[in-house]
Amino acid sequence: MSVRVVDASFRPRWWLRGRHRQSVLPSLPLRRVAVERHARPLRVASRARRVDCGDGTTLQALHAAPRAPRPEPALAVLLHGWEGSAESLYILSLAQRLHAHGYEVVRLNLRDHGDTHHLNRELFHSCRLPEVLGAVARLQADFPRHRLLLGGFSLGGNFMLRVAAEAPRAGLAIAGAVAVSPVLDPARTLDALESGLWIYPRYFVRKWSRSLRRKQAAWPGAFDFAPLLRSRDLRRMTADLVRAHTDYPDLESYLAGYAITGGRLAGLTVPATIVTALDDPMIPPQDLDRLPREPRLRVVVTERGGHCGFLETLGAGSWVDRFVHAEFERQLAAGEASEAHARQSAAVASPAAGPAAAHAGVAR
Repeated sequence: MSVRVVDASFRPRWWLRGRHRQSVLPSLPLRRVAVERHARPLRVASRARRVDCGDGTTLQALHAAPRAPRPEPALAVLLHGWEGSAESLYILSLAQRLHAHGYEVVRLNLRDHGDTHHLNRELFHSCRLPEVLGAVARLQADFPRHRLLLGGFSLGGNFMLRVAAEAPRAGLAIAGAVAVSPVLDPARTLDALESGLWIYPRYFVRKWSRSLRRKQAAWPGAFDFAPLLRSRDLRRMTADLVRAHTDYPDLESYLAGYAITGGRLAGLTVPATIVTALDDPMIPPQDLDRLPREPRLRVVVTERGGHCGFLETLGAGSWVDRFVHAEFERQLAAGEASEAHARQSAAVASPAAGPAAAHAGVAR
């Protein structure tokens, strides 16, 4: 069964407690100066590249090589949430920590996120898993000596857990995955957005509308989003997009298409960790009980933290940066121990090795 852990180590300052403060304050512009200053080594080292995902799809990534690599090379691929980007503050903050500790870091942009609207004609939607699988496969091929780790926030966490679930069929060797505040059941998240604080649907409608205008400008004559943009209603906009730009017959089937509740993560072979807060205003904690009971899935919950928040102060860095880094280290160590045990077992069992060679193999 999946492992459920309550982590009480996140203790924000009193004035940062509260689900809405934790969800809203981390992305405020006033933090950008501090986070970008803190992440300057990462940003200076980052190089933009286009990733061929197959089937004619191209995604953009920002790669930063560390000055002092880990003894065991590791590649961390990080993915932002919906209408975020590789420059989102939570991505920069985590990426800087991993980069400083010797990880190769790739910050991946989803289709039509960041400055990428011109790269692919078709519109982004949340069921475009094959291209994210293709991007991860391409990156793994480009870094064959590195252990591969996946990290994602919100919708990016949802994507990375689906990538982990598809790893055997996609030929991916993934050492571990960590999802921060991942979308579990999109239908329930949409309900929570509509029934919660007004600022959340307004925020997403504003950012999504701006993204659609950029898409239309990048592909003159290909799109007319004027009717879609007039509604200013998140549910109606999503339903209209589904009908016009996906193969799904209705909103309900589309939302179910990227849910990770039920059996979506059944048979998970990759060590994966979900960390989420019980006060998340967008992810109902009851949905955690609808995840499959898988021994490879570790679920860590905190009492506070909001949605992708986990801020102890308004400065650079966060509790979740340390948490994800520690989880990656734990997953790498577990994988190395498992491989060492397998090598020793193979040496002992090999009839060609002979008793002396087998004994030497055990002793190494």
